[in-house]
Amino acid sequence: MGRHRPRRQPVMRAATLTAKGKQRLKPHIATAELVGFRRKLLAWYDASRRDLPWRRTRDPYRIWLSEVMLQQTRVAAVIEHYHAFLECFPNLATLAAASEEAVLASWSGLGYYRRARMLHHCARELVHSHGGRFPRTAESLRALPGIGPYTAAAIASFAFHQPAAVVDGNVERVLSRLGARRLTPSETWQRAQFFLSPSRPGDFNQAMMELGATVCPPRDPRCQICPVRQWCSAQGKIAVAKPTTRQQRREVWCLLHQRGRRIRLIQRPKTVPLMAGMWELPQWANLPHPSAGAWHWRTFRHSITVTDYTVHVLRNWPPKGALAGHGEWIAIDQIAALPITGLTRKILRADGII
Repeated sequence: MGRHRPRRQPVMRAATLTAKGKQRLKPHIATAELVGFRRKLLAWYDASRRDLPWRRTRDPYRIWLSEVMLQQTRVAAVIEHYHAFLECFPNLATLAAASEEAVLASWSGLGYYRRARMLHHCARELVHSHGGRFPRTAESLRALPGIGPYTAAAIASFAFHQPAAVVDGNVERVLSRLGARRLTPSETWQRAQFFLSPSRPGDFNQAMMELGATVCPPRDPRCQICPVRQWCSAQGKIAVAKPTTRQQRREVWCLLHQRGRRIRLIQRPKTVPLMAGMWELPQWANLPHPSAGAWHWRTFRHSITVTDYTVHVLRNWPPKGALAGHGEWIAIDQIAALPITGLTRKILRADGII
């Protein structure tokens, strides 16, 4: 009988044990192939990347601002606000020295105002406790208020060339498709760090996110033009859909009450969880009883997180006694300095007031 031949083992197993006995994921791509993978992806990124303003700088302040703005907000919406915000607060010192009201006013229209408050709080922490300088490592950045793993890795790699992998929804989807299986959060971070280019970590992180955003979206991935298709095990067969939430529907009534060059606005309590301290038009959950001079002007659609609103706007006089002791008459030329809600901004812009 011939000599027994042992069964051939795959090049890479799904997992191995580290020296401490913990299971560590091994990607399906052999280490020897990483150079080719990185080269292909970076060459594609250099030739095809979108020209976004925050990609033209190594300033950690501007990179940090863009990453905070991009959380839960479309790129197109961020670009306009990014430039406007930098006109008001061109550097860390001016942001830290500003009042919270001024910061919220500049942020108005982007939504999720907790981001602006945390940005302001962190800017003051950096000025008062770090001499106005950003820490250079992801670990040190994570110690700052409002900066989580993703933002810390983004600042460290984009601004300081640190080898810290960035994981957002786009990167998670790309990595899952490359390995043809869904990954746990810890597996995703392990795999992202394994793939990361040590020579160009910032550009590689940007390339992975760009790939997921433009070539490998949740639905209908464009596999035929993917620069790393040869290393992909899924080849578009794994549909990674965004989690869906059931939208609630609500109807509200707003009053656009104008006297000459003044508008009636009400400030939301600073203790409420949503848009605390913001200014808005008077509104009601039910149809008020308008005076004879009031008339229905327009109906708007507006969404806030998981709620879709149908907003009916009344013009002229408010219901008798409805605003007694509430709100203030604000001069139109002073509204730009106030933090107004996105809905209020939408209504005032529709009437050409701002």
